[in-house]
Amino acid sequence: MASKDVILYPDAPLTKRAAPIKNVGPEVAKLAAEMFEVMDAHDGCGLAGPQVGVSKRIVVLREPENQVNICLVNPEIIETEGQEFLEEGCLSLPQVFAMVARYTRLRVRGVNEHGKPVEFEATGMLARIIQHEVDHLNG
Repeated sequence: MASKDVILYPDAPLTKRAAPIKNVGPEVAKLAAEMFEVMDAHDGCGLAGPQVGVSKRIVVLREPENQVNICLVNPEIIETEGQEFLEEGCLSLPQVFAMVARYTRLRVRGVNEHGKPVEFEATGMLARIIQHEVDHLNG
């Protein structure tokens, strides 16, 4: 059973910009593990710190194609390309769906839950999930 639960919009801290994480240590890895549990308990594909009541710049997601778990701490989208409109939902807005424009390709960088730098290209649904979660970090 997950020790955290999903915060529903407009409750805090969903409407404020999340703070950067300065030190990535065991507490961040523990938070990421808890966030994966919450995401799985709600059949989600991504989750941001503010969605579990933690106003920190951390997101977890599952890469849709090969089901690999990804944690991004202090993620930055550094390059974008293309655009498409698709319907999106959100764990913090249950049963609400809307057409949202997103980039079709992006490059993202940050560190993982163990402090290791990561940078990669994402396309399609993975790019969409990353953009959605980064939006949560930006309030």
